[in-house]
Amino acid sequence: MSANTVTEQLTAAGRAIEHDSFAIIDREAGPHAYSAEQWPLVRRMIHANADFEFNGLTAFHPQAMQAGLERILAGNTPVVADVEMICVGLSKPRLAHFGMTPHQFISDPDVIAAAQAEDTTRAVQAMRKAHRLGLLDGAIVGIGNAPTALIEVVRLIREESVRPALVVGMPVGFVSAAESKDLLMELSDIPWVAISGRKGGSTLVVAAIHAILGLAEERQRQAA
Repeated sequence: MSANTVTEQLTAAGRAIEHDSFAIIDREAGPHAYSAEQWPLVRRMIHANADFEFNGLTAFHPQAMQAGLERILAGNTPVVADVEMICVGLSKPRLAHFGMTPHQFISDPDVIAAAQAEDTTRAVQAMRKAHRLGLLDGAIVGIGNAPTALIEVVRLIREESVRPALVVGMPVGFVSAAESKDLLMELSDIPWVAISGRKGGSTLVVAAIHAILGLAEERQRQAA
């Protein structure tokens, strides 16, 4: 049986450790309510944090996995992130295999200046800049740090007809983090993956996107 070669660990030892970890998670998690496509994403997030609460806290729009897979397989899909940590964490070879490019604007001088002038956050202005550049439509948007970025993305969807392919909304924190994800999960016309409550983080966004990339490579192999 063939295996993924791009979205797996690069060494046999690394692959063995990761596969053993997944087997332990499967065993300890036991029965769950996720589909066969959803569980690899939840499992990889558990793997990233050793936190089994994501088995239950993770929520999916009904079309989330299919939308993410289709957009990745279409090629040249931008990934728009709220912070640099997500862009650094994503595997460059895995993204390159699908012709994907990560973008973040949180520290751009014009973003900082606009946030200061309008008394908003850099995260809000970064999402607005991504919209002005035409990067949000058809993109996979990953929010792991800034609730205000996710709130702005939801506003852009509702008020300015922005149409990302998938929003991975997982900001962590105590001020507006849970509320921002609640707003995202109210959307019915845009696919999303979210974590209920305060938990989240950039590491989880990276894990979620890597899980979808792995499933996309499986689809490629099956098609071949």
